[in-house]
Amino acid sequence: MRAGVAACVLLLVAVGCRPDAPPSEGVVEHVVDGDTVDVVLGDRHERVRLIGIDTPEVYVQDGPPQCYGPEASAYTKKLLPAGTPVRLERDVVGRDDYGRLLAYVYLAADGRMVNELIVATGFAQPLTIPPNSTFASRFVAAARDAEAAGLGLWSACGG
Repeated sequence: MRAGVAACVLLLVAVGCRPDAPPSEGVVEHVVDGDTVDVVLGDRHERVRLIGIDTPEVYVQDGPPQCYGPEASAYTKKLLPAGTPVRLERDVVGRDDYGRLLAYVYLAADGRMVNELIVATGFAQPLTIPPNSTFASRFVAAARDAEAAGLGLWSACGG
């Protein structure tokens, strides 16, 4: 009996169903940059860092944006204008060191994963930080294809 209860508790924690976990469906409030968005989840406002990808920085202290940073940010804004309904899927670690919610973000309208779209179109590189690695191989494959096609940052930034 104890093993069964422990397994259920472990499952609840793994899928993000803790009482303090935000709901998984929400609406985009604001795009911060290419891999970070503000989302309203129920009555909570959360800063969400897209898991598994890294876009070039737009905001660099005492310097210009990184190559393709403004373009990556603009692409994410195009994908996720304010008011866009989204579904979030969490992985093992729920928040980063900055308190941001870590998630795979899906467009509610058609189910496409935003993280993967950004990589596949050449606006980001894969960034796997274990244990949040559920889709790492998909992101690597998408980046490889984008690089082979010379998309986005792969051609603009000397890949």
